Amino acid sequence: MTDAVRDRYDAFARREAPGRSEVYREWAAGVAADAGMRAVLARICPQHRQPPLVFAVTRLLGAPVEGYRAWRAFVMTHPDEIVAECERRTVQTNEPLRLAALLPALSLIDGPIALLELGAAAGFCLYPDRFSYRLIGADGAERLRLDPKEAPSGTVLTSVVRGELPRLRMPEIVWRAGIDLAPVDVRTPEGRAWMTALIWPGEHERAARIAAATDIVVADPPLLVAGDAAEKLDELVASAPPRATLVITTPGMLVYLPREARAALMRSIRRTRARWITIDPARLHDGWDAAAEDGFVLGVDGAAVADADPLGRWWEWRTGGDPSAA
Repeated sequence: MTDAVRDRYDAFARREAPGRSEVYREWAAGVAADAGMRAVLARICPQHRQPPLVFAVTRLLGAPVEGYRAWRAFVMTHPDEIVAECERRTVQTNEPLRLAALLPALSLIDGPIALLELGAAAGFCLYPDRFSYRLIGADGAERLRLDPKEAPSGTVLTSVVRGELPRLRMPEIVWRAGIDLAPVDVRTPEGRAWMTALIWPGEHERAARIAAATDIVVADPPLLVAGDAAEKLDELVASAPPRATLVITTPGMLVYLPREARAALMRSIRRTRARWITIDPARLHDGWDAAAEDGFVLGVDGAAVADADPLGRWWEWRTGGDPSAA
C-alpha cells in the first residue's frame, strides 16, 4: 500500500505540481521518498489520499506553508487528526475558470437556462453569466471579449482558444442548483476557510477568482443540496422551472466515481429532459478521442465538441462540433 502512495505522490510531483505550485511539488516529492510519511498516508483510503486533498486538509488544520521538513513535522505530530479529516473530505476543485471552457457548450443552447451542476461544491460554476471572458490566441492577442449584459465584471476569465472560434454568447441563467456529497457554504467562516485551503500555494490569480466567486455566491446563493447525485437528481430536475431549458453539468466530476456508479449516473442524466455538458478524460466515453494522451474533452449530450483543459485554461473547438447540427 505504501508503494501505491509513493507512485501517486511521485507522479504528482513530476507531472501535476510543476508550474502550479513549487510548495506542493516539494511536499509530494518528499512523501514519495519518505517511508514514514507514506505509512501515515497509507492509513487513508485511496479515494481520500489524493495529494491536493491531503495537502489542503493539513493546511486547514494549521500546517505551515513552508518547506517539506516543517510540513512533515506537523503531519507526524497530528497523524490521527489528519487521517480522520481526510476521510470525511472529498476533492473539490472549485475553479471558476472552468466556465471559460463551458462557455462554447452553453452557447449552443437557447435560453433561458436552468443550470444544475453535479459535484457543485460551493457552486462557483453556476454563474457563467456573472463573469467577463477574454479569449486569446496562443500568441496572447485578444480574439474576443464577452461581458455580462448588465456591465463588465470586475473579474475577467482569460482562456486560450486554439483553432476555430465558434459562435459564443453570454448565457441567460434563470435558476441555479447543485448537488454535492459535501456542499460548501461560503457564507460561513468554516466554508471560506476550506475554500482557502483548497487553493494551491502560489496560485495568486486563482485566489482572486475564488474571492470574486465567493462574493457572487454570498450575494445570490444557489440551491445546494447535500447527497448522492444519482439519488437526488430526479428531485432537483423536478424542481427546475419548466419553461427554462434544463442544463446538467458534470465538469471533472465523473472521473471520481467507480465505473458502475458512473455509468448508472450517465444513464440517469440521459433519461431526463435536460441537455448535458461535461468535461471529462476522453477515455471515460466510448468514441471520444483527444489530441493528447489522457486529454480532456468538452462534451454536449454525449458528443465530443472540443478538446479542453479540465480547468478551463485553454480549449480547441472541433469542426462541426455542434451535436444538434447533425
